Amino acid sequence: MSLALPEPRPCDIALDGRRIEAAWWGPGPEAAPSVVMLHEGLGCVALWRDVPARIAAATGLGVLAYSRFGYGRSDPVPLPRPLTYLHEEALGVLPRVLEAAAIRRCILFGHSDGASIAAIHAGSREDARVRGLVLMAGHYMVEAAGMPALLETRRRYEEGDLRARLARHHAHVDVAFRGWSEAWTDPRFAAAFDLAGELARIRVPVLVVQGEADPYGTLEQVRVVEREARRCPVETLVLPGVGHAPHLEAPEAVLAAVRDFAARLLHAGGPADEKAPEPAGAVAVARSA
Repeated sequence: MSLALPEPRPCDIALDGRRIEAAWWGPGPEAAPSVVMLHEGLGCVALWRDVPARIAAATGLGVLAYSRFGYGRSDPVPLPRPLTYLHEEALGVLPRVLEAAAIRRCILFGHSDGASIAAIHAGSREDARVRGLVLMAGHYMVEAAGMPALLETRRRYEEGDLRARLARHHAHVDVAFRGWSEAWTDPRFAAAFDLAGELARIRVPVLVVQGEADPYGTLEQVRVVEREARRCPVETLVLPGVGHAPHLEAPEAVLAAVRDFAARLLHAGGPADEKAPEPAGAVAVARSA
């Protein structure tokens, strides 16, 4: 018998008068711990499809997904993005989103760029709210092997139907695409992007999920986490024949791994941890009924 999937509860998160699109599934943070979904470089709330609902149903946890500035229905950002945009997101925006959403205990679930953001956040500060990381198809350095896929995606955007497809989900589609593509194809970004230091400072359990056929990153992305993240337990799930979107290509395997990982870290079904820090109150979140 399949589990009934909760409906999304759309909401807006306001930071400095600017809008971030977001949605909740399952219980709120006052009732249970949360999974915070951090999307890929061309993703947004809608492009997670039914994954947040399925995680909420399988785990009993609340799930929050939001579209970063420049993505989905969130407000745009100026271009070009700084080459440090992932660090700025991890250190400047993500903590304020967690405060606004009143997150008390959570797992950060990051895909691609979102996994990099999760790793940077956990490896750069002590955040008592964050109890674990799911790093799926993440990038911790730039590999030459991934450049053909990046260039092909740019070609499909400029010459094919990718722009039209993305425009269904992004209000500022050129901002979303160019902000990602121009950074990742810039040689200066490739030379400077190295998250070994951040990985070495992570102190919470990590689940790494990687498709063996991912055109954007090889299994060396997994190996660098295993080598560097020595202060925390690291589990790995490598999926043969799977590409850059394991949650869509092998959903049952990913869901089972996330469910088991969350069950070991967080107690679902009870009130959230009262010892976790309360939100500062400087940032407002409005949830729809």
